[in-house]
Amino acid sequence: MRITRLGANGPEVSQFGIGAMSFSGIYGDATVEESHAVLNECRSAGVTHIDTANVYGNGRSEDIIGKWFADNPGARSEFILATKAGISRNPDRRFNNDPEHLESALDASLQRLGVDHVDLFYVHRYDRSHSPEDVAGTLKRLIESGKARAVGLSEIAPATLRRAWSECPIAAVQSEYSLSTRAPELGLLQACTELETTFVAFSPVGRAFLTDAPFTYERAQQMAFTKGNPRFVEPNYSANILATDKFRALAAEMGYPAASLAIAWGIAQGENVVPIPGTKNTAHLAELIRGTEIDLSPEDLAQIERVLPVGWAHGDRYSASQWEGPERYC
Repeated sequence: MRITRLGANGPEVSQFGIGAMSFSGIYGDATVEESHAVLNECRSAGVTHIDTANVYGNGRSEDIIGKWFADNPGARSEFILATKAGISRNPDRRFNNDPEHLESALDASLQRLGVDHVDLFYVHRYDRSHSPEDVAGTLKRLIESGKARAVGLSEIAPATLRRAWSECPIAAVQSEYSLSTRAPELGLLQACTELETTFVAFSPVGRAFLTDAPFTYERAQQMAFTKGNPRFVEPNYSANILATDKFRALAAEMGYPAASLAIAWGIAQGENVVPIPGTKNTAHLAELIRGTEIDLSPEDLAQIERVLPVGWAHGDRYSASQWEGPERYC
């Protein structure tokens, strides 16, 4: 397993993590047993990063992870554990970065996880009623409290990162990044490199488009997120399948599962880039982990770029309602 570092002076962490949103059932039901099997396989493979959030299944993901830690004494010390808060259930205020809200949310997460601290605590969505410096000040105090060893921000613009970093070192920034979503290349990846901030890439296999078994149109219409997502509605869905067929063919020609090649591409973007795919299936997990073992040559990367050039995807990555919260930038 490839190893990198969390932030400039943080602990070592595998350059691949497991995104535990899948444990919450967002892409179909996930049992406790399936989720624990994934965590067992991660541990065996040397994956040392688990990423979750308080809103994943209204705490279900954290509960599942907490139970796994309880059932596996000693496992907690082997992992860099991350969780997030800042998305509110209050319909009148969807995002809340008030100091008391973030700390109380973290306290509840710690209780569900069965731990006294997390290694990384993110603001899940930046609340623009606070300045980035004020939010970073709150995060700094949470580090001082001992409840978080390091802090991060999710779905933010490069300028927000720089302003926050001036108040408190930001160990990690999390955003969607894959061959189908290249926006972080417009300044966010560069800012992370400049500040020695780890870039944590969620949805690195393009919400299944970059695998050998993409969601069927019928299945996509049965899941809340994909049902209204522009890339999963017609005619975009069929166009995206047609485009990624070329990637699947290239992966097969190179001798890899498509998901493996997608992960390898992500890792090849920099030592500070950490893909965190999610799955409830151990066979799919094996394909994802295999991507960490692939060394792509400049010629390989050029071939991938030819079949999926920047901007190939049909449809925006989010619908209008899904764009509420993430910061756009150019």
